[in-house]
Amino acid sequence: MAGVLAIDILKKGEAIMVSCGFCGYHNNKDCTVLFENDLCVCLVHPDPILEGSCLVIPKAHKATVFELNDKEWEATKELIDKAKQYLDLNYSPDGYNVGWNCGEVGGQHGPLFHAHLHIIPRFADEPYAGRGIRSWIKREENRRPSR
Repeated sequence: MAGVLAIDILKKGEAIMVSCGFCGYHNNKDCTVLFENDLCVCLVHPDPILEGSCLVIPKAHKATVFELNDKEWEATKELIDKAKQYLDLNYSPDGYNVGWNCGEVGGQHGPLFHAHLHIIPRFADEPYAGRGIRSWIKREENRRPSR
C-alpha cells in the first residue's frame, strides 16, 4: 500500500515492523485530510457509491474505539461536528449512518487494526434508503446456529 508508515510493535519480546495505513494517513495519496485537531483527523477517501463519506481516526494508534481516552473522545466529537457541517453544506444528505466497526467479526478489517469512525451521508434516492446499520445484521439469516 502506497504511503504507509511503518511502526514498531513488540511481540513475544521482539520488535517487528507492521504497517498501518491510518498511522501513516499524512502519506496516503488516496485520502484527503478534511479536518484535524491535536488528537484526531477526519479523512475523505473518494468512493463512487458512498458519496461524501469520511472517517474520523485518532492520531495515536488505538486498535478499537474502546481504547480511546477522554481527550480523544472530545477530539472525535469536535471533528464529527465539523464533518456534519461540511457534509450538510456540500452534499445536503437526507440522513446519516455513523458508526465504529470493532474486531474482524464486527467488520473491522486489515492486518493491523486502527480505530476509525465512519460518517456516511445517506440520500432519499438510494436503493437502500431507510435501512440503517442494524437492518443488515438483524436478519433471520444472521441468527447464530446455536440459538
